[in-house]
Amino acid sequence: MKDLTVHIDQHSGFCFGVVYAIEMAEDILDEEGRLYCLGDIVHNDEEVKRLVNKGLKIIDHGSLHALRGEKVLIRAHGEPPSTYQLAIKNDLTLIDASCPVVLKLQHRIKNAYDKNEPIYIYGKHGHAEVAGLLGQTSNEAVVFQDVEELDFESMPPKITLFSQTTKSTDKFYAINKMLREKGIEVQTNDTICRQVSNRDKELRSFASKYNKIVFVSGSKSSNGKALFEVCKQQNEFTFFVSHADQIDPGLFLHGDSVGICGATSTPMWLMEDVKQRLLTF
Repeated sequence: MKDLTVHIDQHSGFCFGVVYAIEMAEDILDEEGRLYCLGDIVHNDEEVKRLVNKGLKIIDHGSLHALRGEKVLIRAHGEPPSTYQLAIKNDLTLIDASCPVVLKLQHRIKNAYDKNEPIYIYGKHGHAEVAGLLGQTSNEAVVFQDVEELDFESMPPKITLFSQTTKSTDKFYAINKMLREKGIEVQTNDTICRQVSNRDKELRSFASKYNKIVFVSGSKSSNGKALFEVCKQQNEFTFFVSHADQIDPGLFLHGDSVGICGATSTPMWLMEDVKQRLLTF
């Protein structure tokens, strides 16, 4: 036995938006035994697998068009107006678990669009949340992942700037500063979720306390990839796993202190599984 000391970061795990969506799904599954969900309810394969085993059916937008008279869960990322219009047309009952932070952002973008303001969104191309935000502008807003994508000379002299809720606040304000230095007047809307953005600082502190860090996340989670890098910068002995079976016992020395943490899409039960696995080494 390697006699490892293992602790789970109590700040890690689902953000409240994901908790809300999963609780809504579980309530219906317990009552009815099945429920459709538009896209993965969370970017974690193990949690999705658990809910699929309870009766959750994951569908894409193509399948939604063919569905009639069913209940469909809208996950925390939110959806564009076209999804709601289709639901009315197809007699679908939408169980709307859109995160309140995302809904507030959608409303602010729609208000700005209705005032004919040039809207720019700092976010990941193709991300589900960003698709919902773009939909508020009839897909007319400009989405960019980095300022290098922007052609400053062709930009309007004044823009309204928003951000995907899970982006870095430091990067968002650095972008604001750079745009202003280019002579662009920026109406800034800080719409970043602090429960997510504050994880950076919390994880830096957590990762520095242990010999080794096991970061638990689904491979599809962009939040997971970003937070893993935060841990890695703080502690070079940080290892990424998606489930307990991926842990290599050879990475740990006798008496190591090990910290377990994860993304906002990582369930606590999965981190507990990882802890139990480590304690068998």
